[in-house]
Amino acid sequence: MKREDLTEKLLDIKREKGWTWKHIQEEIGGISPILITAACMGQMKLPKAQAKKAADLFGLSAAEERMLNEAPYRGSIPQMPPTDPLIYRFYELVMVYGTTWKELIQEDFGDGIMSAIDFNMTMEREPNNKGDRVKMSLSGKFLPYKYYGNEDGVPEYGFKEG
Repeated sequence: MKREDLTEKLLDIKREKGWTWKHIQEEIGGISPILITAACMGQMKLPKAQAKKAADLFGLSAAEERMLNEAPYRGSIPQMPPTDPLIYRFYELVMVYGTTWKELIQEDFGDGIMSAIDFNMTMEREPNNKGDRVKMSLSGKFLPYKYYGNEDGVPEYGFKEG
């Protein structure tokens, strides 16, 4: 079985049982609800305790439980640019604001990147009388580039210089 096959199996069971992601997240617990959904979608691994809970919940085999605990091959968007309208809007945000985010982050923090590994994300519904809004918060550790071979007072890392 491939990881994509397990993802399809989980989605089939979710549909058959009429479960919501919120129900699945509450049953598995222990980590961010977003990470639980990402793991079910094949993009993250579940820690062993959560993989066991997921296996019990979905009625999975021992091999499928172990697969949920393996680091997956990440990157589930089959084509770029994405064609799904919702996913495309995130792509559009990066195309329009990506260089702005880069400038503002590097001006404030220095020469580096925002980690998508040491990372937190929340999502919530924000009521609005003109139509509810999706509120997302992303928080990633700043990782400065290392200036290897540095000498003569050159800093070792690209943190913002005073």
